[in-house]
Amino acid sequence: MSGNAVQEAPVPPGHLGARQRKHDGDQYLAGRADYVNDVMLPGTVHVALVRSPHPHARIVGIDTSEAQADPSVVAVLTGEQAATLAGPIPHYMSPSGLGGKHADVHCLAQDKVVYAGQPVVAVVAQTRADAAAAADLIQVRYDPLPFLLDADHALRPDAPRLYEDWPDNVLMAGRFADGDFDAAARDADHTVADEVRMQRSTTAPMETRGYIADWDDRTQKLTFHGSCQNPHPLRWMLANTLGLEERQIRVVVPHVGGAFGLKSHGYPEEALVCVLSRLLDRPVKWIEDRSECMLVGGREQRHRFEIAFDYDGTIRGFRNHIVANLGAVTAAPGWGMVFLSAVSFPTGYAIENCDVSYQAVVTNKSPWNASRGFGKEAANLVMERAVELVADRTGLDPVEVRRRNLIPADQLPRATSGGLNIDSGDFHGLIDKALDRFDYGLWRRRQDEARREGRHLGIGVAFELAPEGADIPGALVGGFDTTTVRMDPSGKVTVLTGVTSPGSGNDTGIAQIVAAELGVPLSDITMVQGDTELCPYGFGNFSSRSTILGGSAAALAARDIAQKVRQVAGVMLGLDPADLQIVDGMVTDGHGAVIPVSAVAFAVYSLAFAVAAGIEPTLESTRTYKADNIRHTPDAGGRIQPYPTYASAFHVSLTEVDPETGVVTLLRHVVAHDCGTMINPMMVEGQVHGAVQMGIGIALCEELVYDPDGTPAVDGFKSYLMPRAVDMPSIELIHQVTPSPFTLLGTKGAGETGVGGALAAVTNAVADALRPFGVHVRELPLSPTRLLPAIAEGPVAPMRAEVAG
Repeated sequence: MSGNAVQEAPVPPGHLGARQRKHDGDQYLAGRADYVNDVMLPGTVHVALVRSPHPHARIVGIDTSEAQADPSVVAVLTGEQAATLAGPIPHYMSPSGLGGKHADVHCLAQDKVVYAGQPVVAVVAQTRADAAAAADLIQVRYDPLPFLLDADHALRPDAPRLYEDWPDNVLMAGRFADGDFDAAARDADHTVADEVRMQRSTTAPMETRGYIADWDDRTQKLTFHGSCQNPHPLRWMLANTLGLEERQIRVVVPHVGGAFGLKSHGYPEEALVCVLSRLLDRPVKWIEDRSECMLVGGREQRHRFEIAFDYDGTIRGFRNHIVANLGAVTAAPGWGMVFLSAVSFPTGYAIENCDVSYQAVVTNKSPWNASRGFGKEAANLVMERAVELVADRTGLDPVEVRRRNLIPADQLPRATSGGLNIDSGDFHGLIDKALDRFDYGLWRRRQDEARREGRHLGIGVAFELAPEGADIPGALVGGFDTTTVRMDPSGKVTVLTGVTSPGSGNDTGIAQIVAAELGVPLSDITMVQGDTELCPYGFGNFSSRSTILGGSAAALAARDIAQKVRQVAGVMLGLDPADLQIVDGMVTDGHGAVIPVSAVAFAVYSLAFAVAAGIEPTLESTRTYKADNIRHTPDAGGRIQPYPTYASAFHVSLTEVDPETGVVTLLRHVVAHDCGTMINPMMVEGQVHGAVQMGIGIALCEELVYDPDGTPAVDGFKSYLMPRAVDMPSIELIHQVTPSPFTLLGTKGAGETGVGGALAAVTNAVADALRPFGVHVRELPLSPTRLLPAIAEGPVAPMRAEVAG
């Protein structure tokens, strides 16, 4: 944690707002936290996959004889054989629900491959090394087909089709429009057009994916251990793929070493290990290696936009067309990022005339999955680059343009052109806090001095808005969740919740909520997550929803129990329950009458027909919390409102660019952040720090590159470059608290804000540093290999700039 976060007034540990360390942190520090690869079941065998070396080809023959002759090999499975044991994988979210196309996805390719790296044959052996060695013995004959890597090429009428029954290569397309952009552009003083190209990247969690399936033929039940985000929806997916009832499947998620969307389900390997376990009636394990993890992409988009504005900096209209390169179709939810990129415009700006359209295009790159930010980071980047153009053309300070166009606090809640209803915020307050911390005026003067000395400093600012807590109609993506709180006769508490933790610490936050509501020490609380047989039905973790929904459900359940405790304690003390409070494990009236919670709990279970006769026995409650501010009924424009809360931030970044080498050095990064009520500021800061680093990596260095033959050129961290600790400045974080009026505790999401704002601020800072060279930034990442040619090329103007009239 950075020591630069503004400190709040001290709060007692275990209460809301306390800077509480992870409740189970000792397990991680001592190496006692079990991850999926630590699960060792008797008789486990291991899987290796033969993957396609071609981006597009027909499978004309498979020779498995040499591998099957290996004594260490237990089984070999081809796509044709797997099709008799499992059906298509149901989509996490189906594009057809929004008017898109459909393509079946199977656990192994059958007659054709559509990307390099697609699983073709599975080999099972006694050890992982044996399985990998045997996989090398498999001979697959392919008939290569024309392939597509570029989305614009895939849109051409004569482009080869990935899926023969589709008329084109567009998975889905849509538009969100409000007002009249053309009329606004005619009336505006100026209109500028430009484009931004965002590269393909990945989220690279520390722990890769891994699954263990254990079929018990005697009980006809399957236990699935996995590093996953959504155990209950995953159970539904497996049941439908395997032809089982959900009650026959138990999904268990151990500790997870990071997810960031990448561990959302819909992968072939999830169903595959289950098929193999049923076939062999023994546990089957697959652990992803880093090169396989690098197949999972996301974010690759091209935005061509126009922005209309007056000389005073007032933005009159914005139009954008997005083309996203999805790679091949997958059952995972990555395609939804394009939809959210489009619907997120114009972020927090008061722009009446906004027209955003999108095309989600399939190519022969590997598929997308969800990536932290989930499309919002692209919208924030492009909107902030467009606002920079307004500042450039008007000569106004970039901060002033934002002040004049961001929605004022007294106009919230407010609907956007995409149909979203921004719940609350103080965007101008964020600007003030960030600039004050950064000392903006001083650094502008220092920048001028540095340029006279031949140094090229850049200052970039960016506003960021992050819709969080999604509920998608027709999908197991819920804007509600369920938590059970249970107090035993000794007064100890167990919390079982449908939300899960990817390692972020939401379990600690939920425990703090329960501790605060029940007035008991945090050490008295045990958290249980990620087990479909123990926990109430829930949707897991995504869209920064866990504390908003699971935490609120826990608060409601804990309040039920607290009411019972006070009622029974009132009988035992001879006092009115309304006069009692629970503090530090004691029920007290504050005037000397006191009884331990443990004594009251014991009385509930042992004196149910005496002092506890007035309550329903047992101290247990299961509650579901359903957020407000979600609307599935389309408005007049056909738009829905799927997000209850909107976190926000303002970033200021200071960079230095060496024009001789193209190397960018980050000197400072300041963030003013607002996620509503903070349950645990320490956990919020950890989330923001990680998100900011991810945004910086996308801006400067991270990229999944493909060779001209259609195969990935990236297979690990020597070729996928991420910011190192020495590359990062100290992140200076200031908190602003604007509670949401639509959630029980005033909370908003805190897991994704930081990606888009840091991405945009750093990009703007680099562009600002290179202003003397006439470099116009359009394409990411801003690596030396991209910056040096741009510096050498010299001045480049926006695509088109014209004065109206």
